[in-house]
Amino acid sequence: MTYPETNGRHLRPVTGSGAGAHELDPGPFPEPPADPYDTAPAALRQVRLTRVSTIPLRPTHWLWDARIPHGALTVGPGREGIGKSLFCAWLAARITLGELPGKHYGQPRSVIYAATEDSWERTLAGRLHVAGADLDRVYRVEVDQLGGTAVPLSLPRDVDGMASVITTHDVALLIVDPLISVLDGSINPHQDRDLRTGLEPLVQLADDTGCAIFGLAHFNKASGTDVLSRIMGGRAFSAVARAVIAFARDTTADDGSCVISQVKNNLGALDLPSLRYIVDSVGLDTPEGPAQWGRMQITGETDTHVNDLLDDAPPTREERTDAEAVADWLREYLTSQGGQAPSGEVKKAAKAAGFTERTAQRARAKLQLTTRTEGRNTVWGLP
Repeated sequence: MTYPETNGRHLRPVTGSGAGAHELDPGPFPEPPADPYDTAPAALRQVRLTRVSTIPLRPTHWLWDARIPHGALTVGPGREGIGKSLFCAWLAARITLGELPGKHYGQPRSVIYAATEDSWERTLAGRLHVAGADLDRVYRVEVDQLGGTAVPLSLPRDVDGMASVITTHDVALLIVDPLISVLDGSINPHQDRDLRTGLEPLVQLADDTGCAIFGLAHFNKASGTDVLSRIMGGRAFSAVARAVIAFARDTTADDGSCVISQVKNNLGALDLPSLRYIVDSVGLDTPEGPAQWGRMQITGETDTHVNDLLDDAPPTREERTDAEAVADWLREYLTSQGGQAPSGEVKKAAKAAGFTERTAQRARAKLQLTTRTEGRNTVWGLP
């Protein structure tokens, strides 16, 4: 007797269950249909070509003329305790007041400030206040989670959310202090390929929104004067950034000043004059009593570069001997020039006499020369 099929299985009579009783035959079963998810899908990638003639050209705009590009990532490395965060407050103030030479000069814009190492109440808000910022245009950024708890910004996870608030609040600058602190915890900052997964979405965020991103970084403990190789973390920090502005203290300066230098500029000139700055203290009254905050002041241009200030190794015996010799030469040279001369000319003459720039700087400190700025030049003078 032939039984009908049910889902590929035959019915069979059930013994002892009365006439007409049947059950599903347990086998043999046919092979089940293939699961489409068990097989590799068709290729979803396809090579596409675009004629370069169809790509519109775009000029480079600058948040800060020739130094910080608009719509790009800039990194600012330096040692701790030399005023990098005070520079961020100075930069934020200039943007919110429309005072920074560049694309937004004369047009006050907003700033988002992401910081994890300093207290807003005790440190950051006061720095912005004494820097003169329009505090209504500066925003602290946090992320609200389900349940109402607030957590720090995490990138690239929060890139889409940042794009929305940047557009809504007319933001021209996102400051990240320090840059490494906002990267997702799953990213290893010492692995370049891993680090790029966190930084490249930031670059795209800047390009999509036209917002400049400035992130601080620290120097590692390596020696040498190559600034880019001394940024703490992977090389991707300097590789992905379109510009790098470095900070260093000038230990030979009588006023304790520091120097800012352009050490990378993929979108513009690299031979920009360095800037010298000092840090002073400003007092403010608070509801809990008086308090002091640091303030950065740029005093002018200098021909001293951060590269000249990075090698902190003590002078060798030969260098000490050279410093004594160049000190005698330097005193005679300045005397022949009427007691003073532009430092660029002094260094050029020292090189012609067989002395390095480093020994000339040490001799300058040994002689306790005076320094002053005239236009774009620093002038050394006998005390």
